[in-house]
Amino acid sequence: MKEQEIGRRQFMREGSAVVAAAATVGGALGAGAAEVDPKKILNHNPKMRYRRLGKTNLMLSEVSLGGHWRNRNAGGSRTKFANDRVPDDVAKNRTEVISAAIDCGMNYLDCLGPAENLAYGVALKGRREKMYVGGDNYLICPRQRRNCNVKALTGSVEGVLRRLQSDYLDIWRPSMLFQSKTNTDDDVKAVIETFQKLHEAGKVRHLGMSTHNRPWVQHVVENFPEIEMFIFPCTARTREKEKPVSKDNVVEGIAWAGTPGTSQGVFGTLRKQDVGLVTIKPFACGNIFKSKPKFPVMGVGTKEDNELARLTLRCILTNDAITATIPGQTTVYEVENAARASFERKVAMTPRQKEWLARVTDQRWKDLPEEYQWLRDWEVV
Repeated sequence: MKEQEIGRRQFMREGSAVVAAAATVGGALGAGAAEVDPKKILNHNPKMRYRRLGKTNLMLSEVSLGGHWRNRNAGGSRTKFANDRVPDDVAKNRTEVISAAIDCGMNYLDCLGPAENLAYGVALKGRREKMYVGGDNYLICPRQRRNCNVKALTGSVEGVLRRLQSDYLDIWRPSMLFQSKTNTDDDVKAVIETFQKLHEAGKVRHLGMSTHNRPWVQHVVENFPEIEMFIFPCTARTREKEKPVSKDNVVEGIAWAGTPGTSQGVFGTLRKQDVGLVTIKPFACGNIFKSKPKFPVMGVGTKEDNELARLTLRCILTNDAITATIPGQTTVYEVENAARASFERKVAMTPRQKEWLARVTDQRWKDLPEEYQWLRDWEVV
């Protein structure tokens, strides 16, 4: 066996032991903040808050970096780059954004798709150890039934690693079918088998999944203990099923943290099974903002949109089942503004801020475009 392979496997085992020792809370406590030696938190910044990612025991910054960004003639993060070469302007932008994220204490990056993996491979060069990386290639994933086998999924992960210029992923979080479609249990078993082989080879440390299908999340979490974390949408409109209403989570009659229910919701199931949660789409795919970005995205944006972004992230993070929220961030200022949502949480939102956030969110939610109506399925989770 090659010396390099032995070293990687040893790293995987020792790395898991270190993060396990760092967490001082029991599994039943879920993703809430833990008292942990700051020296044992990756890329620690005293202003940032960190939370335990369920049974992975990784401590993530509660505001982290989503892989998408808005640029290049409104095309966002492109599906592919010609000849797998990252354009100079993209390399510069992503390198600056990663630097800002590291400076702010963010320590998790989630990226998927060939272009994102390539861009962040360049941006992380020489500092891969500063960030936990979760990744996948949504073009070769279980969303296509032809890929629900060990051979195809292994090839997909190896392609992700090659583009990221990394020997390993901290989290492999394959993109599963979404909205009204669902993968079968056999599909999940194929993912688990693939993970186990990749883990033994030292290429993947932890296993997660992402989907937009809420009932399916609950089914998988309840039936497959091998799944350590999930990724799904959560906005300021998201309420937790079954959580009692109190004076702390109701503003002007709107239940922020939840309403009573007759059965346990997804958040409760995640806590019970000690499965970590990273949430996406905090800004409803940009639809909560009044102003639309001009491309290429530059500058600092409007004061209203920046405050709305911070308050939205703060609202989402009141749910202790959530480990981290990962907005896409295009500019250095957007990174710094998102990080402030965590920095400022030591001081409670004022009644004015709560009322304004509730009112604006409600107004913009009524105007969701047709292609994003599916987000309404994530109002009660």
